[in-house]
Amino acid sequence: MSVTAWKPDVDGIKEVFHASFTTHVYPAHTHDAWTLMLLDTGAVRYELDRHEHGALVDGVTLLPPHVPHDGRSAYPTGFHKRVLYLDGDVLPADLIGKAVDTPMLVDPLLRQRVHQLHLALEEPLEASSRLALITERLTHHFAGTSPQAWADPTLADRLRQLLDASLPDGITLAEAATELQTSQTHLVRAFSRRFGLPPHRYLTGRRVDLARGYLVEGRPAAEAAVLAGFHDQSHLTRHFRRVLGTSPGRFVR
Repeated sequence: MSVTAWKPDVDGIKEVFHASFTTHVYPAHTHDAWTLMLLDTGAVRYELDRHEHGALVDGVTLLPPHVPHDGRSAYPTGFHKRVLYLDGDVLPADLIGKAVDTPMLVDPLLRQRVHQLHLALEEPLEASSRLALITERLTHHFAGTSPQAWADPTLADRLRQLLDASLPDGITLAEAATELQTSQTHLVRAFSRRFGLPPHRYLTGRRVDLARGYLVEGRPAAEAAVLAGFHDQSHLTRHFRRVLGTSPGRFVR
């Protein structure tokens, strides 16, 4: 058995929970959050609102808040799961009944997006962008509708101005959506369509540019990292390599 849990700095996510279980059996319980679960190995059998269900590796399981459920491994070898507990208002309350009826969705794109969100939890703007697209897809899955296109041709440019003005600290997706009076998903889609990359990647690129300028001025990499809005030197190095193909130290030399 192994268990890891933490609270990321991402609006809408209450807790991240990774666990491997073999013999543990969850008793019936409830959460005050939406439970978004991926299985990496094994399978899980559970009762949700007194009806039997199964969770499989190729699906995404969404358990609604305040609905009793239990859980146990379907195989003697156990299972490994990754769970995101989402704030109750992240999804519309009227989806609860439909999620009770069909808690597992076999949707490869949705599964990939949830996996990518787990990998991006240390990058708040990227994680928020990915979460917005996930909640949009979940909403339309259960509502049986398709996402609507956003018609405002100025939205992407106005978001870019906000991102530029927020340097080096940055701005959250929720703050940008409030400032521009639109939804977070509209921001991500409009920006990506207009500029060919999502807002978080644009902001990271601008921060790398800032750090590059500080390095050329002769500042140490650790100082350049903080001045450019990165957590620390290793955070800068990871993104510097991805953007420029080399480390800050080699760049200066």
